[in-house]
Amino acid sequence: MKLLNFAIIKITLCLIIGILFAHYIDIPIIYSLPLTVTLALGLATFLIGEKKRLVKSYGFTILTVFTFIAIGVLTYQLHDQKSFKKHYTRHIDPVNDSIETINFRIREILKSSVYHDKYIVDILNINNRLLIGKTLLNVQRDSVFQAFKVDDIFATTSPLTDLNPPINPNQFDYKKYLEKQYIYHQIFTEQDELLRVSSNPHTILGYAAQLRAHINSKLKSYNFKPDELALINALLLGQRQDISPEIYNSYSRAGAIHILAVSGLHVGIVLLLLNSLFRPLEYFRRGKLIKTLLILSILWGFAVVAGLSASVTRAVMMFSVVAIGMNLKRPSNIFNTLAISMLFLLLFKPLFLFDVGFQMSYLAVIAIVGFQPLLADLWQPQLKPIRKLWDIFTVTLAAQFGVVPVSLFYFHQFPGLFFLSNLVIIPFLGLILGMGIFVILLASFNLLPLWLADIYGGIINLMNSFVRWVSLQERFVFSDLSFSLLQVLTAYFLIVTLVVLSKKPGYKRVTIAMFAVLIFQSVLIFEKKKNQNEEFVVFHKSRHSLIGIKKNATLTVAHNFDSLTSSRDHVIKNYKIGNAINKIKKDNLENIYELGTTRILIVDSAGIYRIPQLDPKVVILRDSPKINLNRLLDSINPQLVVADGSNYKSYVLRWELSCMKRNIPFHLTGREGAYVLRKQ
Repeated sequence: MKLLNFAIIKITLCLIIGILFAHYIDIPIIYSLPLTVTLALGLATFLIGEKKRLVKSYGFTILTVFTFIAIGVLTYQLHDQKSFKKHYTRHIDPVNDSIETINFRIREILKSSVYHDKYIVDILNINNRLLIGKTLLNVQRDSVFQAFKVDDIFATTSPLTDLNPPINPNQFDYKKYLEKQYIYHQIFTEQDELLRVSSNPHTILGYAAQLRAHINSKLKSYNFKPDELALINALLLGQRQDISPEIYNSYSRAGAIHILAVSGLHVGIVLLLLNSLFRPLEYFRRGKLIKTLLILSILWGFAVVAGLSASVTRAVMMFSVVAIGMNLKRPSNIFNTLAISMLFLLLFKPLFLFDVGFQMSYLAVIAIVGFQPLLADLWQPQLKPIRKLWDIFTVTLAAQFGVVPVSLFYFHQFPGLFFLSNLVIIPFLGLILGMGIFVILLASFNLLPLWLADIYGGIINLMNSFVRWVSLQERFVFSDLSFSLLQVLTAYFLIVTLVVLSKKPGYKRVTIAMFAVLIFQSVLIFEKKKNQNEEFVVFHKSRHSLIGIKKNATLTVAHNFDSLTSSRDHVIKNYKIGNAINKIKKDNLENIYELGTTRILIVDSAGIYRIPQLDPKVVILRDSPKINLNRLLDSINPQLVVADGSNYKSYVLRWELSCMKRNIPFHLTGREGAYVLRKQ
């Protein structure tokens, strides 16, 4: 591929390989640092020796590859906060060591849960020792107290606790997600257990948060509805915490979720607006340089105001490179531009590579650049309005080709009407963003006319209503789709080969495309065969019992949920997606189950366990049975005792002690996760 002939693309790919290598294989920095330095010196020597040669030797190429792979490894290690000398995990055991006081600064405000307000905080000191690190702060919700602000400093005696791993099969692993942001522990506390030390801004993020608060206080004096104000914050200030679940789900099901995050689409539109606004500067001496510096300053200022989130940072970095190329008239290739922005981002934030938004942004842009021209050439309308709509449609379709495999892997749904949402919204998004910036500026100086605020609120409300209508077309929303990582990789291989084939058909390319089709089909067959098994699962559900019996692609579910709990439950949905379940049956909870040669006895509140000739290997206790467990163990002598989430904690503690005395394994689903028994 000609694409790989560009040096910067090769270098970026090598850096990515190095980051992946360091993420999955632990290499001590004492080995990687001298190796990287040695390779870099060797590369510099080669470069000096071959500087007059236009075509470099194979030795130079191989050394370059290994050097940048090593740089990727070292970059990952240098950003690993656990390796910092002052990181708290190197000085204390957060769980076992006694912690008297922790001082921390609020770094980021997260979306609240049902019971807690959530924040990411920077640790300042622990037990009066200057230590650093990030952690998750959970503060019990209390309507009496105001939410904290970025840069507020507090002291607390509440301890650090471990992050909770997923407790049921195929559940989202929030612990791993936080660890990729260098967060390894959390604090649970209440407002009364926190002592405010300072509430003045100290960092640029604090001042940016203060500016956002000022803007919001001005906007709230107008007649904006809560959903309208939440959309303004998301579209223009990069803050999505206040978006209601209903609105968020509507945009997701309509295929327009990218509208809610300040990303490449928004920053690209802002860049075009700024480029037009400052065009008169080009007539002055050094006008293009001044124009470029102004645009870059405003773009990065916008990124700071939006909180320097991952999506904003990568978008501004990408379009900063584009802005430099546009205004300095330097010849550039769009793939080189993407590679340069990716290279700089990963050098400063290597864990961006594992961010879903990062992956989808670059995949979408690459697909648009590589595939959209092919779609656009299929039809060339004569009328300009129709041509514009056709361009938007082909751009949207190309972007979907780029992100569908990874989107199915992460989100397990496909919005069939994505093209309709984008055809309607994207042509007006420039107007919405431009008008929104104007509205915010006027409101900040108390100059916003009420009629203009009403018009803008009406436009936002109209967009929400349209997206809500699209999302309600249930037949076009394909949800609960199972797609494995292996399927993602082979799907992209297939897409790339088909695009290459469509650009320049040939026997060799047809052969490779057919080979890609064969591989993808083989993976589909492999995934289906892998699913041909049987297992018995005791899921964890607080105050309830939930049991599943899987046989190939069919799942039989038994539980004691009420209608409200059943409608809100996602445990079975996650299991269904993760195991490619095609059919779900409902059944009543029984007392005896059998999987292969293993007999399972369930003892419920009735307390019945004396069943002649049953000889169960596994006993499951549910619904807090009032039994003497010692007698049960003496009479049955099971190999394992399982207690699910429906039991009282006091009972569970007593049962565990009884099992420990007899050396019988005791499985508590609330602590160790769901119990899964597979047929041998």
